[in-house]
Amino acid sequence: MNLTTENLFIDTGYSQCCHYGEKACGDAVAFKRIPAEERLLAVLADGLGHGLKANILALMTTTMALRFSAEDREIVHSAEIIMDSLPVCQVRQISYATFTIVDTRLGGITRVVEMGNPEFLLFRGGTVHPVDGVEFASPKYSDRTMTAYTFQAQPEDRVIFFSDGVTQAGLGSPHYPLGWRNSGVTEYVTSQLKNAPDISAQELSERILREAIAHEPGLRPADDITAACLYFRRPHRMLLFTGPPVDPARDAECAKLFRDFKGTKVICGGTSAEIISRELGTPLELVLDTISRDLPPMSRMEGADLVTEGIFTLSRAATYLEKGEQGRNDPAGKLAELMRRNDIIEILVGTKINEAHQDPNLPVDLELRRNIVKRIADALRNRYMKEVRITFV
Repeated sequence: MNLTTENLFIDTGYSQCCHYGEKACGDAVAFKRIPAEERLLAVLADGLGHGLKANILALMTTTMALRFSAEDREIVHSAEIIMDSLPVCQVRQISYATFTIVDTRLGGITRVVEMGNPEFLLFRGGTVHPVDGVEFASPKYSDRTMTAYTFQAQPEDRVIFFSDGVTQAGLGSPHYPLGWRNSGVTEYVTSQLKNAPDISAQELSERILREAIAHEPGLRPADDITAACLYFRRPHRMLLFTGPPVDPARDAECAKLFRDFKGTKVICGGTSAEIISRELGTPLELVLDTISRDLPPMSRMEGADLVTEGIFTLSRAATYLEKGEQGRNDPAGKLAELMRRNDIIEILVGTKINEAHQDPNLPVDLELRRNIVKRIADALRNRYMKEVRITFV
């Protein structure tokens, strides 16, 4: 889930686990991209208690907080509406959910609003960077205060925010009688960034989660645990060339674009690979040990990070992206993983019709290459918030 500009990309990730013995997590995380404003919203909510009731509270809070933030509504009044709308706990007779809202806009201007959640951490240059906040209270709910922070994000900054399941991990245990606390999280993240300065947002959030669970006696979380991360960095780019141009005279143009592209380069399609190989004078070699049960093998070419068959591999990759499936080691899985790793994906689509794919007995989504490309683009934009640019030739 990500936001890009030409100079700044926000890599996002989060990880969570449930209170021991529960199947529904009482925390919720939601992201919303507003492309027209080059803006990214993130909300982490922690519902009262745990289990299904807490899950409902958290989901309602994230949904409303995203909407109100996107509409730039006044935060105190918005928080009051959220509190008024939440179901009342029959045991404690209160409706309550804590939240953290992160709103970052074009150029990195970022605002963080917290109510009840542990204070977020801004890492800059590998160490925690202090940010001054302004505290304010709700006239209607005098016992509930919020804190707002505003700062200018810079490349390589990381914003880390989490539920109290992280800071209270191990609470009451001999080694951590007061829990892991913000100071413990800060120390751990500092060490992780020192060892892996370019670690992704998803990997860092997963490591924080694993470390928090490791603090719990018997590895049994006493609360819902959620960690989220935003990583401001230069965008990673990828070019996917698939399908021969409708006019063979444009083969050389496509090959030149492929050769000069700065970033990850992928070819999907045997004819497409032959065009690049012929125009650039680069040998193309079939890698026989990559034959899978139901997908053609990959090929190898200098200057290309991945070379696969076309229609079938693209269709399978689209399915993996739509379902969020990861870790597949077949050609389509490798293609989907490269797309997930990159931020700006440029797809160069040849529009010459391959008669072999017009057989009415073939699946409908194989009828035209552009239909599969559209599925991939939709999944990348909607599920992973990538920037996708498609050019037809």
